[in-house]
Amino acid sequence: MRKDRRIKMKTRVSRIGSYAIASSMRDHPHQPSITCTTFNILSPIYKRLSHKDQNCRESDYRAYWLARNQRILVSLLHERSSVICLQEFWVGNEELVTMYEKRLGGAGYLNVKLGRTNNSGDGLLTAVHKDYFRVINYRELLFNDCGDRVAQLLHVELTTPASQYRNNDTCQEILIVNTHLLFPHDSSLCIVRLHQVYKILQYVESYQKEYNLNPLPIMLCGDWNGSKRGHVYKFLRSQGFVSSYDTAHQYTDADAHKWVSHLNHRGDVCGVDFIWLLNPNRYRKLLKTSWSEAVFGMFKNQLKKASLTEDNAFAFLKANDGDYITYLGFCEALRQLNITGHRHGLSVEETKDVWVQADIDGNGVVDHKEF
Repeated sequence: MRKDRRIKMKTRVSRIGSYAIASSMRDHPHQPSITCTTFNILSPIYKRLSHKDQNCRESDYRAYWLARNQRILVSLLHERSSVICLQEFWVGNEELVTMYEKRLGGAGYLNVKLGRTNNSGDGLLTAVHKDYFRVINYRELLFNDCGDRVAQLLHVELTTPASQYRNNDTCQEILIVNTHLLFPHDSSLCIVRLHQVYKILQYVESYQKEYNLNPLPIMLCGDWNGSKRGHVYKFLRSQGFVSSYDTAHQYTDADAHKWVSHLNHRGDVCGVDFIWLLNPNRYRKLLKTSWSEAVFGMFKNQLKKASLTEDNAFAFLKANDGDYITYLGFCEALRQLNITGHRHGLSVEETKDVWVQADIDGNGVVDHKEF
């Protein structure tokens, strides 16, 4: 399900910044530096105030959540980022929403908010500063999955003083996405998280085709609830996206231990907040190919967790009457590894797509070499 909103920039709107992550990119010598902030501000309905009483939440104490969000606003207003993406924004509280709209709206931002499905209470807020951007279009993507997750897409155009474009009539357009992926509470949810990213990239791809756009720079922001070691990270890297934090610090994919953003609700130190950038001129694989490879990576990881060697894994998958893997055997293995067999797993069509990638010579079976 999606919603399409055309937005006029004549109205005053909201503004946000943050101390969570800030990155900037300079795409053209005549264009200003663009700063971007992504920040999970922890909705009061989730913030626990007592380790002994797990039901004691900040949302029950107005003075607490009001003071904390006022401090957040002070920090955000101080940052003055060009683009701000918030997660766990308490859309269900009218007083808090109004406070953000008044404080941020007066600072020159256009903002759009989107609640998670099934009245979950929190959601997303994306703000762009009118001094830097004109919003061409706004779309909402509802995953309608077990996590009630959503995403926002803004199609914007850079706006700068006319004097800076005297010799250049073209303006840069950018696609900005804000999202908050599901937390991987157990292994069955890994495929759900990968699905969510796949849906976002499919949607971005179809949006550009729908409006006959040339490939645009893309900025993906949010709380991805996964580290640089995860399948989501590898999937996005295979599509040509780069982490702005890695670029700024000249880190590589192997430097996972150098990226820390916060402690999660389990008390684990982790790096989950990312600002991903895509140069549209860079070569990248077909989306479906990257998706299949990501699923295979998950498949391989599950086999490793089961302590199966390469030969044992092949024996586990192959048919009883031959030295090869059949489609039925492959499907059964996916089911046993919790990649299919539940309503949020791979669909029949997606399973077939993955099988086509595995069956390199197209003879209907996968031999040991292909495996």
